[in-house]
Amino acid sequence: MHEITLCQRALEIIEQQAKQHAARRVTEVWIKVGAFSCVEPAALTFCFDLVCRGTLAEGCTLHIEEQQAECWCESCQQYVTLLSQHVRRCPQCSSDNLHIVADDGMQIQRLEIEE
Repeated sequence: MHEITLCQRALEIIEQQAKQHAARRVTEVWIKVGAFSCVEPAALTFCFDLVCRGTLAEGCTLHIEEQQAECWCESCQQYVTLLSQHVRRCPQCSSDNLHIVADDGMQIQRLEIEE
């Protein structure tokens, strides 16, 4: 479960930003998860709540946006969205000549704080 490590690193960034803005508390966090990041949203939520205990972000609301699995198909020359990250065939032409466009990471998009 790499979600715990991702949450620990995210919390470091969140606390750093909160302190720079003299926050008393972080109330909400928006995170975008890449389609090919292998992050399980339920595990991410559980781990996030766990690592936030005793910090400025304890009890904050976590919003997770899951990015779609978008690829560029060389065969039909168009962007396509895969129904599953595990199926690597174009839904238009069935080609396997796809280039991943979707992100494979995790980004903190926005924080809401109380000053």
